[in-house]
Amino acid sequence: MCSILQCTSRRCCGKLTNGWSKGTGGGVRIGQPINIVGAGLAGALLGVMLMRRGSGALRLWDRRPDPRRTRGERGRSINLALAARGIAALERAGMMDRVRPLLIPMRGRMIHERSGAATLQLYGQRQEEVIYSVGRAALNRVLIEEAARHQDVTIRFDQTCVAADPTGNVLRFRNEVSGAQYQVDLAPTIATDGAGSAVRTSLASAGQLSVREEWLDHDYKELTIPPVEGRPALDPDALHIWPRGGFMLIALPNTDHSFTATLFLARTGPRSFEALPDSQAVLDFFLEEFPDAVPLIPNLLAQFSAHPAGQLGTVHAAPWRIGGQVLLLGDAAHAIVPFHGQGMNAAFEDCLVLDSLLERCEDWESLFATVEQVRRPNAAAIAQMALENYTEMRATVLDAGFVRRKDLALELERRFPGRFIPRYAMVMFHPEIPYAEALRRGAVQEQILQELDRVQATSVDFTLARKLISERLPALAPT
Repeated sequence: MCSILQCTSRRCCGKLTNGWSKGTGGGVRIGQPINIVGAGLAGALLGVMLMRRGSGALRLWDRRPDPRRTRGERGRSINLALAARGIAALERAGMMDRVRPLLIPMRGRMIHERSGAATLQLYGQRQEEVIYSVGRAALNRVLIEEAARHQDVTIRFDQTCVAADPTGNVLRFRNEVSGAQYQVDLAPTIATDGAGSAVRTSLASAGQLSVREEWLDHDYKELTIPPVEGRPALDPDALHIWPRGGFMLIALPNTDHSFTATLFLARTGPRSFEALPDSQAVLDFFLEEFPDAVPLIPNLLAQFSAHPAGQLGTVHAAPWRIGGQVLLLGDAAHAIVPFHGQGMNAAFEDCLVLDSLLERCEDWESLFATVEQVRRPNAAAIAQMALENYTEMRATVLDAGFVRRKDLALELERRFPGRFIPRYAMVMFHPEIPYAEALRRGAVQEQILQELDRVQATSVDFTLARKLISERLPALAPT
């Protein structure tokens, strides 16, 4: 077995080295071709990482048509938020120079109240503490183009995975153009085929792993806010939120000066998608809840009717791997709801960890087991934090106490660096802090904030703050 990493950071993962290690005791031995099922963001990035090592055949399979030759699917999952963990993985793959032109920095949340008032809540307090809006299709194209540049990479689109069979050591596919079915050797296969993973479903059907899907009782629908006379209709430096307690509308900027808006709303009930059966109901709902957004979406009713509603949920799979034959990675192993903007970042961090462990593990079985051991607690932590962040985004951001404690948290970070870092900042800006540790420290910090807020409503005694922090928060290791 290989050594267990204590965290998922660049600091802990060691330096990137070149070339596959094939010698005894020198890392995973590469023989047969490696399969990656799913050439989406995680699969394509992992392909780039593996090919940077210089040898070994790699086969990527995807059920979609080639995205380099087709338009992205409109109305579903267009925008993503790239943060420090995803950036660390892209840097490791040597991709940031190509990705940077696709990025739009967002400094904070622009909170839109029913009155029309808008207030910016900064994500952090340093100039570099921003997150980036990025289009899924454009990012996927760049990663696929880079993976395809390597002569040892084969990418086959329109190929649906029918089954993964560890007993027979075969991976079965159907060609969506010809209808022909065929099979290839299974081991080793890394499944990055998303929340609806065909590989995971096949293994679960065969009783080789268990899957639990926790569906949120809220769905989402995406809409486009077009530019106005060639200019963005909203401040392009922020993620815009219309929080309404039980639901919300958000909008992220695009490089063409449009915004992708997403309505998150209950599936059933008095305020729900079910309660919007026709155009008049939709218009009345938007005029009541988001009156300042209605003029920004001139074809609101047409878009609302044409765009499908998507489901939101969390996937729990156990185990993530079958020996040294198959490993689930990214959403295929641990899909989460999108409210912390970490689905892609967590998947990219999975890839970074796997790549960093290749030279520490003796074989595929120990590699796959170690990846799961390192990543499982962190995947569980970000799944929990993502659910909690939905409540914060749609409701808590309007609470005066929340705003007060948020400002206090930033002041404590300034006064006690290396000890107190707001949980949001740990998740988004500190890849050296594992998700699980951010969750643990965040709970302690929230208790401290609550205590200080209770006993000192008008002013803060920083002597007490220092005492609580020194007693309860060990210093973080320097990066």
